[in-house]
Amino acid sequence: MFTGIIESLGEVISLEREDENMHLRIQSDISSGLKIDQSVAHNGACLTVTEVAGDSHTVTAIAETLRRTQLGKLQVGDEINLERCLKADARLDGHVVQGHVDITGTCLSVEEEGGSWIFRFSHPVSPEHLTVAKGSITINGVSLTVVDSAPDSFSVAIIPYTYEHTTFRRLRAGDLVNLEFDIVGKYVSEWLKRRGL
Repeated sequence: MFTGIIESLGEVISLEREDENMHLRIQSDISSGLKIDQSVAHNGACLTVTEVAGDSHTVTAIAETLRRTQLGKLQVGDEINLERCLKADARLDGHVVQGHVDITGTCLSVEEEGGSWIFRFSHPVSPEHLTVAKGSITINGVSLTVVDSAPDSFSVAIIPYTYEHTTFRRLRAGDLVNLEFDIVGKYVSEWLKRRGL
């Protein structure tokens, strides 16, 4: 489990395809402290560390992960948001994030608002893809509050700290992002569906 509070930015230093899988080597200031088998969220996708070497670590994204996320679009030199899993005695500063990306969305627009930024994103319409104003959403692993919501889009406001310390400063209209919708909304949607409501 994660909180959506990004610990570090990593840099993709190598990508290697093997059958339908992709091995990603990431260099970051937390890599040297990782352990093999540890779960780390990479742009919001929970991946298992398979190797640690100096200030870099390796993870493998399998076909299912590559289908659901934008990890397959990464290139050497790209930045990536990193978060280690939540410790049992830690504060939950963001919201409950599973690291299970639901779908990718598309950045529609970025507007500067005198020291903050409004980002709008679109996504496929589905009962499971539910956002509500003032609810939670995870974008590339970042826990955020929804400003306004429509069936196929939503917006979020980004404070300067988040803008500077995550990949948001590089996001532009047309870019793909990983979306994880709030777990409570997903359970409610599934419960209603099973009851035929």
